[in-house]
Amino acid sequence: MTDMTSPTPWYKQFWPWFLLGLLFSAIGVSSTFAVLSVRSFDGMVQEDYYEHGRAINMVLAKQQRANELNLDAELRIDPLTSDIIVQLDGDDRPERLHLRLIFPTQDDRDQDLTLEHVRDGRYLGQAPDNLRHRWYLQLQPGTESPEWRLVGEARFPSEESFSLTPGVERRS
Repeated sequence: MTDMTSPTPWYKQFWPWFLLGLLFSAIGVSSTFAVLSVRSFDGMVQEDYYEHGRAINMVLAKQQRANELNLDAELRIDPLTSDIIVQLDGDDRPERLHLRLIFPTQDDRDQDLTLEHVRDGRYLGQAPDNLRHRWYLQLQPGTESPEWRLVGEARFPSEESFSLTPGVERRS
C-alpha cells in the first residue's frame, strides 16, 4: 500500500504568493508614478505654441534693434544690500528698465523687476532675497511696447558681473 499525501492548499504554497507579490508591486509602483506625475506638473509645454512660434520673429527683431543701438549691459548684485546694479552702454537711455529673471524649469519662480535710471547709464533696483541657482535674464526698456531687448544668463549668489547682450551676432 502506498502512502498518499494529500496536496497542500494553494495558499500554503510559494508560487501563488510570489506571482501575486509581483502583480501588487507593479500596481503600487505605477500608482506612485501616476500620483507624482499629476502633482509635479512642470508647465513646460505651452498651450498656445503657435502664438509663441509667431512671437519668435518679434523677439529677434527686438534683439536686432539692440544690436543696431550698440547696447550692452553689465549686471551685478551687491552682496550686502541686494541692490541690482546695471550699467547700460549704447545709444539709448530710458528712464526705467524692466528686468525679467526666468527660472529654467519652473515658471512660477520667475521674477519681474523695475530698475530706475540713476545717472550715466547706471540703473538700480532691489533683488529678491531668494536668488539661488541659474537664471536667464531679459532686460528691456520699461515701456508698454519695448523696442529692444538684451539677454544673458547668471548663476546666483555671485559677486561677479554678468554680461547682457543682444543675443545676435554683431556686424563689423
